[in-house]
Amino acid sequence: MTSITETMNDDILICPVCGGTLSRSGSSLLCEKRHCFDISAKGYVNLLLPNHMNAKLPGDNKLMVGARRRFLEKGYYEPLADALCVCAAEYFPDEGTFLDAGCGEGYYTEKMLSALYGRKKKVRAAAVDISKAACAAAAVRLKSCPVPVMTAAASVFRLPAACGGTDMLTTIFAPLCMEEFTRVLKTGGILIMVIPAARHLWQLKQAVYDEPYENTPHDYALEGYELIDKRSVEDTIELHCREDISDLFMMTPYYYKTGEEGHRRLEALETLTTEIAFEILVYRKNPQ
Repeated sequence: MTSITETMNDDILICPVCGGTLSRSGSSLLCEKRHCFDISAKGYVNLLLPNHMNAKLPGDNKLMVGARRRFLEKGYYEPLADALCVCAAEYFPDEGTFLDAGCGEGYYTEKMLSALYGRKKKVRAAAVDISKAACAAAAVRLKSCPVPVMTAAASVFRLPAACGGTDMLTTIFAPLCMEEFTRVLKTGGILIMVIPAARHLWQLKQAVYDEPYENTPHDYALEGYELIDKRSVEDTIELHCREDISDLFMMTPYYYKTGEEGHRRLEALETLTTEIAFEILVYRKNPQ
Protein backbone atom coordinates (compact mmCIF):
# COMPACT_ATOMS: atom_id res chain seq x y z
CA MET A 1 0.00 0.00 0.00
CA THR A 2 1.32 3.43 -0.92
CA SER A 3 2.05 5.61 2.10
CA ILE A 4 -0.23 8.47 3.04
CA THR A 5 2.42 11.09 2.38
CA GLU A 6 2.76 9.91 -1.20
CA THR A 7 -0.94 10.00 -2.05
CA MET A 8 -2.35 13.00 -0.22
CA ASN A 9 -5.01 15.08 -1.90
CA ASP A 10 -3.36 18.46 -1.63
CA ASP A 11 -6.36 20.71 -1.30
CA ILE A 12 -8.49 19.23 1.50
CA LEU A 13 -6.89 20.88 4.53
CA ILE A 14 -6.33 24.59 5.04
CA CYS A 15 -3.70 26.52 6.94
CA PRO A 16 -4.78 27.21 10.55
CA VAL A 17 -2.90 30.52 10.49
CA CYS A 18 -4.19 32.22 7.34
CA GLY A 19 -6.82 29.86 5.92
CA GLY A 20 -4.93 29.25 2.70
CA THR A 21 -4.93 25.91 0.93
CA LEU A 22 -2.22 23.51 2.07
CA SER A 23 -0.17 21.57 -0.48
CA ARG A 24 2.46 18.93 0.12
CA SER A 25 6.08 19.90 -0.23
CA GLY A 26 8.35 16.99 0.58
CA SER A 27 7.49 15.85 4.10
CA SER A 28 5.56 19.03 4.94
CA LEU A 29 2.37 20.87 4.11
CA LEU A 30 2.82 24.43 2.88
CA CYS A 31 0.40 27.28 2.11
CA GLU A 32 0.91 30.15 -0.33
CA LYS A 33 2.07 32.39 2.53
CA ARG A 34 4.78 29.84 3.37
CA HIS A 35 3.32 28.67 6.66
CA CYS A 36 4.81 25.21 7.02
CA PHE A 37 3.59 22.14 8.91
CA ASP A 38 5.67 18.98 9.05
CA ILE A 39 4.17 15.55 8.54
CA SER A 40 5.16 13.34 11.46
CA ALA A 41 6.85 9.97 11.13
CA LYS A 42 3.50 8.41 12.05
CA GLY A 43 1.87 10.14 9.06
CA TYR A 44 -0.25 12.92 10.54
CA VAL A 45 0.20 16.69 10.46
CA ASN A 46 -0.18 18.92 13.51
CA LEU A 47 -2.46 21.87 12.66
CA LEU A 48 -3.29 22.62 16.27
CA LEU A 49 -1.93 26.04 17.16
CA PRO A 50 -0.92 26.73 20.79
CA ASN A 51 -3.71 29.29 21.24
CA HIS A 52 -6.26 26.69 20.08
CA MET A 53 -5.45 24.31 22.95
CA ASN A 54 -7.10 24.26 26.37
CA ALA A 55 -4.40 21.99 27.81
CA LYS A 56 -0.78 21.09 27.14
CA LEU A 57 -1.88 17.76 25.68
CA PRO A 58 -5.58 18.14 24.85
CA GLY A 59 -7.93 15.29 24.07
CA ASP A 60 -7.58 11.60 24.86
CA ASN A 61 -4.23 10.47 26.26
CA LYS A 62 -2.26 7.40 25.18
CA LEU A 63 -3.93 5.21 27.81
CA MET A 64 -7.44 6.05 26.58
CA VAL A 65 -6.45 5.71 22.92
CA GLY A 66 -4.80 2.36 23.57
CA ALA A 67 -7.80 1.08 25.52
CA ARG A 68 -10.20 2.06 22.74
CA ARG A 69 -8.00 0.56 20.04
CA ARG A 70 -7.74 -2.79 21.84
CA PHE A 71 -11.45 -2.89 22.67
CA LEU A 72 -12.70 -1.97 19.20
CA GLU A 73 -10.35 -4.37 17.44
CA LYS A 74 -12.01 -7.22 19.33
CA GLY A 75 -15.26 -6.44 17.51
CA TYR A 76 -17.47 -5.50 20.45
CA TYR A 77 -18.86 -2.46 18.61
CA GLU A 78 -18.92 -4.09 15.19
CA PRO A 79 -22.74 -3.77 14.93
CA LEU A 80 -22.32 0.01 15.07
CA ALA A 81 -19.47 -0.04 12.55
CA ASP A 82 -21.53 -2.15 10.14
CA ALA A 83 -24.54 0.14 10.42
CA LEU A 84 -22.36 3.20 9.87
CA CYS A 85 -20.87 1.68 6.73
CA VAL A 86 -24.31 1.04 5.28
CA CYS A 87 -25.44 4.54 6.18
CA ALA A 88 -22.37 6.28 4.77
CA ALA A 89 -22.53 4.34 1.51
CA GLU A 90 -26.21 5.15 1.11
CA TYR A 91 -25.85 8.91 1.50
CA PHE A 92 -22.40 9.66 0.09
CA PRO A 93 -22.48 10.94 -3.51
CA ASP A 94 -20.70 9.13 -6.33
CA GLU A 95 -17.81 11.53 -5.89
CA GLY A 96 -17.04 13.91 -3.04
CA THR A 97 -15.15 14.95 0.07
CA PHE A 98 -15.40 13.13 3.41
CA LEU A 99 -14.38 14.60 6.78
CA ASP A 100 -14.35 12.70 10.07
CA ALA A 101 -14.44 15.34 12.81
CA GLY A 102 -13.12 13.73 16.00
CA CYS A 103 -11.79 10.55 14.41
CA GLY A 104 -10.17 9.03 17.48
CA GLU A 105 -7.86 6.18 16.54
CA GLY A 106 -9.53 5.86 13.14
CA TYR A 107 -11.51 2.62 13.60
CA TYR A 108 -14.80 3.94 12.22
CA THR A 109 -13.03 6.16 9.68
CA GLU A 110 -11.32 3.17 8.11
CA LYS A 111 -14.48 1.08 8.13
CA MET A 112 -16.61 3.75 6.43
CA LEU A 113 -14.02 4.69 3.82
CA SER A 114 -13.41 1.04 2.97
CA ALA A 115 -17.16 0.64 2.48
CA LEU A 116 -17.28 3.68 0.20
CA TYR A 117 -14.35 2.32 -1.78
CA GLY A 118 -16.14 -1.00 -2.12
CA ARG A 119 -19.16 0.82 -3.56
CA LYS A 120 -16.92 2.44 -6.23
CA LYS A 121 -17.25 5.90 -4.68
CA LYS A 122 -14.56 8.45 -5.53
CA VAL A 123 -13.57 9.87 -2.17
CA ARG A 124 -11.23 12.60 -1.01
CA ALA A 125 -10.88 12.14 2.72
CA ALA A 126 -9.54 13.83 5.84
CA ALA A 127 -9.73 12.93 9.51
CA VAL A 128 -9.04 15.23 12.45
CA ASP A 129 -8.80 14.86 16.21
CA ILE A 130 -7.54 17.18 18.92
CA SER A 131 -5.53 14.37 20.52
CA LYS A 132 -2.07 13.85 19.05
CA ALA A 133 -2.03 10.34 20.49
CA ALA A 134 -5.27 9.57 18.66
CA CYS A 135 -3.98 11.12 15.43
CA ALA A 136 -0.80 9.04 15.59
CA ALA A 137 -2.83 5.84 16.02
CA ALA A 138 -5.28 6.87 13.29
CA ALA A 139 -2.54 7.72 10.81
CA VAL A 140 -0.92 4.32 11.30
CA ARG A 141 -4.25 2.51 10.91
CA LEU A 142 -5.31 4.55 7.88
CA LYS A 143 -2.11 3.84 5.97
CA SER A 144 -3.71 0.53 4.98
CA CYS A 145 -7.05 2.14 4.04
CA PRO A 146 -7.85 1.84 0.30
CA VAL A 147 -8.79 5.53 0.30
CA PRO A 148 -5.89 7.96 0.97
CA VAL A 149 -6.65 9.96 4.10
CA MET A 150 -5.12 13.21 5.35
CA THR A 151 -4.94 12.94 9.16
CA ALA A 152 -4.48 16.10 11.20
CA ALA A 153 -4.35 17.15 14.82
CA ALA A 154 -6.95 19.90 15.05
CA SER A 155 -9.96 20.96 17.09
CA VAL A 156 -13.51 20.41 15.83
CA PHE A 157 -14.09 23.99 16.96
CA ARG A 158 -11.51 25.17 14.40
CA LEU A 159 -11.70 22.65 11.59
CA PRO A 160 -8.85 23.02 9.06
CA ALA A 161 -11.26 22.66 6.14
CA ALA A 162 -12.47 25.11 3.51
CA CYS A 163 -15.89 26.74 3.68
CA GLY A 164 -18.53 24.72 1.85
CA GLY A 165 -16.11 22.09 0.61
CA THR A 166 -17.31 18.96 2.45
CA ASP A 167 -19.95 16.55 1.12
CA MET A 168 -20.15 14.34 4.22
CA LEU A 169 -19.05 15.07 7.78
CA THR A 170 -19.16 12.41 10.47
CA THR A 171 -19.02 12.99 14.22
CA ILE A 172 -18.96 9.85 16.35
CA PHE A 173 -19.08 10.42 20.13
CA ALA A 174 -17.20 13.66 19.49
CA PRO A 175 -17.91 17.22 20.64
CA LEU A 176 -20.40 19.13 18.50
CA CYS A 177 -19.59 22.46 16.97
CA MET A 178 -22.50 23.15 14.67
CA GLU A 179 -21.12 26.54 13.63
CA GLU A 180 -18.01 24.87 12.21
CA PHE A 181 -19.90 21.92 10.76
CA THR A 182 -22.22 24.32 8.95
CA ARG A 183 -19.29 26.36 7.70
CA VAL A 184 -17.47 23.43 6.07
CA LEU A 185 -20.46 21.45 4.76
CA LYS A 186 -21.82 22.12 1.30
CA THR A 187 -25.47 23.04 0.89
CA GLY A 188 -27.18 19.67 0.71
CA GLY A 189 -24.20 18.07 2.43
CA ILE A 190 -24.70 15.18 4.84
CA LEU A 191 -23.96 15.20 8.57
CA ILE A 192 -23.83 11.80 10.26
CA MET A 193 -23.85 11.88 14.05
CA VAL A 194 -23.59 8.97 16.48
CA ILE A 195 -24.74 9.34 20.07
CA PRO A 196 -25.28 6.84 22.90
CA ALA A 197 -28.91 5.84 23.40
CA ALA A 198 -30.60 5.90 26.80
CA ARG A 199 -29.51 2.47 28.06
CA HIS A 200 -26.03 2.31 26.54
CA LEU A 201 -23.73 0.40 28.92
CA TRP A 202 -26.54 0.19 31.47
CA GLN A 203 -25.23 -2.92 33.27
CA LEU A 204 -21.75 -1.39 33.47
CA LYS A 205 -23.25 1.62 35.20
CA GLN A 206 -25.19 -0.64 37.56
CA ALA A 207 -21.99 -2.42 38.52
CA VAL A 208 -20.11 0.79 39.28
CA TYR A 209 -22.68 3.26 40.63
CA ASP A 210 -25.18 3.13 43.50
CA GLU A 211 -27.69 5.18 41.48
CA PRO A 212 -27.06 4.71 37.76
CA TYR A 213 -28.87 7.00 35.34
CA GLU A 214 -29.91 6.64 31.73
CA ASN A 215 -28.39 8.91 29.10
CA THR A 216 -30.34 12.10 28.49
CA PRO A 217 -32.60 11.95 25.41
CA HIS A 218 -31.24 13.94 22.47
CA ASP A 219 -32.99 16.92 20.95
CA TYR A 220 -32.96 15.88 17.31
CA ALA A 221 -33.74 19.33 15.88
CA LEU A 222 -30.75 21.18 14.44
CA GLU A 223 -31.21 24.65 13.06
CA GLY A 224 -30.44 24.76 9.37
CA TYR A 225 -30.67 20.98 8.95
CA GLU A 226 -33.29 18.40 8.07
CA LEU A 227 -33.22 15.08 9.91
CA ILE A 228 -33.55 12.61 7.03
CA ASP A 229 -32.76 9.32 8.78
CA LYS A 230 -32.47 7.85 12.27
CA ARG A 231 -31.25 4.34 12.95
CA SER A 232 -30.97 2.50 16.25
CA VAL A 233 -28.25 -0.05 16.94
CA GLU A 234 -28.80 -2.25 19.97
CA ASP A 235 -27.01 -5.38 21.12
CA THR A 236 -25.64 -7.16 24.16
CA ILE A 237 -21.94 -7.80 24.61
CA GLU A 238 -20.20 -10.26 26.91
CA LEU A 239 -16.80 -9.42 28.31
CA HIS A 240 -14.95 -12.36 29.81
CA CYS A 241 -11.72 -10.81 31.06
CA ARG A 242 -10.73 -7.92 33.26
CA GLU A 243 -8.64 -6.28 30.54
CA ASP A 244 -11.64 -5.89 28.24
CA ILE A 245 -13.80 -4.55 31.08
CA SER A 246 -11.09 -2.08 32.05
CA ASP A 247 -10.57 -1.01 28.43
CA LEU A 248 -14.29 -0.40 27.97
CA PHE A 249 -14.44 1.72 31.11
CA MET A 250 -11.28 3.64 30.26
CA MET A 251 -12.57 4.66 26.81
CA THR A 252 -15.68 6.27 28.33
CA PRO A 253 -16.03 9.62 30.15
CA TYR A 254 -16.95 7.65 33.27
CA TYR A 255 -13.32 6.68 33.83
CA TYR A 256 -12.28 10.17 34.95
CA LYS A 257 -15.60 11.05 36.59
CA THR A 258 -15.84 8.04 38.90
CA GLY A 259 -14.58 8.00 42.46
CA GLU A 260 -12.31 5.46 44.12
CA GLU A 261 -15.19 3.24 45.25
CA GLY A 262 -16.50 2.97 41.70
CA HIS A 263 -13.05 2.04 40.42
CA ARG A 264 -12.73 -0.64 43.10
CA ARG A 265 -16.07 -2.12 42.07
CA LEU A 266 -14.97 -2.18 38.45
CA GLU A 267 -11.64 -3.84 39.26
CA ALA A 268 -13.49 -6.60 41.12
CA LEU A 269 -15.44 -7.60 38.02
CA GLU A 270 -14.17 -10.68 36.20
CA THR A 271 -16.99 -10.83 33.62
CA LEU A 272 -19.57 -8.35 32.40
CA THR A 273 -22.65 -8.63 30.21
CA THR A 274 -24.07 -5.27 29.21
CA GLU A 275 -26.36 -3.62 26.73
CA ILE A 276 -24.91 -1.38 24.05
CA ALA A 277 -27.23 1.09 22.37
CA PHE A 278 -26.52 3.80 19.80
CA GLU A 279 -28.43 6.20 17.60
CA ILE A 280 -27.20 7.13 14.14
CA LEU A 281 -28.66 10.46 13.07
CA VAL A 282 -28.42 11.63 9.46
CA TYR A 283 -28.99 15.30 8.60
CA ARG A 284 -28.98 17.22 5.34
CA LYS A 285 -27.82 20.83 5.36
CA ASN A 286 -30.52 23.18 4.14
CA PRO A 287 -29.88 26.18 1.85
CA GLN A 288 -28.96 29.29 3.84
